[in-house]
Amino acid sequence: MKKTAIMQPYFFPYIGYWQLINAVDEFLVYDDVTYIKNGWINRNNILLGSKKHMMTLPTCGASSFMPINQIRMNDSKKYNEKLMKTIEQAYKKAPYFNDIAPMIKEAIFHSSDKIADAVYFSIQRISKYIGINTKLTLSSSLVKNDDLQGQDKVIHICKLLNTTNYINAIGGLELYDKESFAKKGISLHFLKSNKITYKQFGRDFVPWLSIIDILMFNDIKTVRGYLNEFKLI
Repeated sequence: MKKTAIMQPYFFPYIGYWQLINAVDEFLVYDDVTYIKNGWINRNNILLGSKKHMMTLPTCGASSFMPINQIRMNDSKKYNEKLMKTIEQAYKKAPYFNDIAPMIKEAIFHSSDKIADAVYFSIQRISKYIGINTKLTLSSSLVKNDDLQGQDKVIHICKLLNTTNYINAIGGLELYDKESFAKKGISLHFLKSNKITYKQFGRDFVPWLSIIDILMFNDIKTVRGYLNEFKLI
């Protein structure tokens, strides 16, 4: 039995993304599908003061007609420096800031100017730090039928990877049909994260922020415990 998940590369995504990676044997980073503007590929929420704040990794010439792996980051260092300063301002007093800040900086100032490379690097780096051993694969590395779309393409990829159990984020409930997967010999489930709370500077808790927030306030043992705080539907 092989468990697989497929998700676009997201910029320091929330805990549910990491739960999904940890729950499967192989996680396919969907880097050659169309870029979605105002999505989570180049932005996410952090805690600034006591409120949710959107941080954004600037892009250059991004278009919803281009695949993610062709989108480039803005080549002006001042934008990335501003982003890093915002993160430092938000978390410099957090208990694990000194451990986490260097990893964030490595991703933001990645040597490649392609956003998919920087985000993929961050996924690899954070996974290693947390202790996730799941195999990570770029979808662009697969020889596949790119004429297929949506559910049909996901099923096609699952067959290429010899998947018997496909797990999707809860947002896919309206996109994918269990019966269609079953006809191809694949069991389909959806991962729904449990509510997770922890101390954030002693103020009212703000949920579902970037993994940056969880890592800044929790030790590795606690974070690993959070990886199992979900149910499959």
